[in-house]
Amino acid sequence: MYEDSAVAVRNANGQTKSGLYSLFIPMEWNMEGFIDLYGMPVFRKPKEPVVGVDMLMIKNGAIDYWEAEVDSLKNDADALNEFYRQFPRTESHAFRDESKQSLFNLTKIYQQIDYNDSLIKEHYVTRGSFSWKDGIKDTQVIFTPDSRGRFLISWTPPKHYQNNVHLRNGIKYAGNEHIGSFGCDSYDISAVVGGRGSNGALHGMTKFHMDDAPINEFFLEYIARPQTAEIFFEEVLMACVFYGMPILIENNKPRLLYHFKNRGYRGFCMNRPDKHFSKLSKTEKELGGIPNSSEDVKQAHASAIESYIEKHVGFDLEAKYRDPEEIGTMPFIRTLEDWARFDINDRTKFDACISSGLAIMANQKHLYVPEKKESKIKINFAKYKNDGTTSQLIR
Repeated sequence: MYEDSAVAVRNANGQTKSGLYSLFIPMEWNMEGFIDLYGMPVFRKPKEPVVGVDMLMIKNGAIDYWEAEVDSLKNDADALNEFYRQFPRTESHAFRDESKQSLFNLTKIYQQIDYNDSLIKEHYVTRGSFSWKDGIKDTQVIFTPDSRGRFLISWTPPKHYQNNVHLRNGIKYAGNEHIGSFGCDSYDISAVVGGRGSNGALHGMTKFHMDDAPINEFFLEYIARPQTAEIFFEEVLMACVFYGMPILIENNKPRLLYHFKNRGYRGFCMNRPDKHFSKLSKTEKELGGIPNSSEDVKQAHASAIESYIEKHVGFDLEAKYRDPEEIGTMPFIRTLEDWARFDINDRTKFDACISSGLAIMANQKHLYVPEKKESKIKINFAKYKNDGTTSQLIR
């Protein structure tokens, strides 16, 4: 309701979508103990003490007080989150959920959210849609900025990287696998009772490489539930083709995997990285994908996100001085908020968390390759030297 009440977004009749006007007043404008005799807030520490409305002297500023409290709570993520909720300086502070022992580092996640709030979103993220060139499928995919589009992207590959698809033995493979990968949380049913259901989610992420592209950064976010599942499948396929990158998909809901295979893109669908190909089931060999229901995969998935947050989100908590340029690069607020609320025991509501974790796992597939077991049975064959007229045993 608050988002539908933005004063700057009104129809021809001068009304917002909700018919209401939203109003947010940051805490420093009306914090008790920091209002002077004339009703004006004291933001920063004054050079000389100021008489307050309660006739007490004000020696500190509201923002200085707030920053000191935040700094003192930086090692207690739950308490810091609660302080933000009680004393909000931004809209994202005000609408935070109550944290219940979050699995991930809330401090770093909210540092990133606060930093993103300070940016002009349109300068860093573009909303748009993918489509086949001239409407002909399986040719070239183009990206078009569109305010109604379902894709948010922060990086568009150079022209020579776009639509990099290789054809081998009649199967299409991703040509930019060395640059990055996608992760996807799919769904199979177009509509559910009551019109509700989990969204489909897709995330694109780069890995370490030596080419002209970001490194270890998320560059695409898609969280939506189009009118039909087929629209979702086709949009995911077009994103993979445009970026020329493979995708790791949950195979618990296999319709998306069949969509890729039937269109000749089986080479784009990654196999589960935690098993050798010879150990895969018949269906896994046919379609690819990873079952995200086993306990081992759940733990590996959560660990992948946790590790990424520690390395690439927010500030370095051990750094004595913080340079704004050294903060992580994660421009997608909705995914950050999903990470903050993630519950490993009830994963169905966290579509963005599932797909982003699969993208990280896809880029780090070498970490999950099982070790080869050496046989305990050793057989030594006798070897002979055949020089001369009589063979001699080599010892």
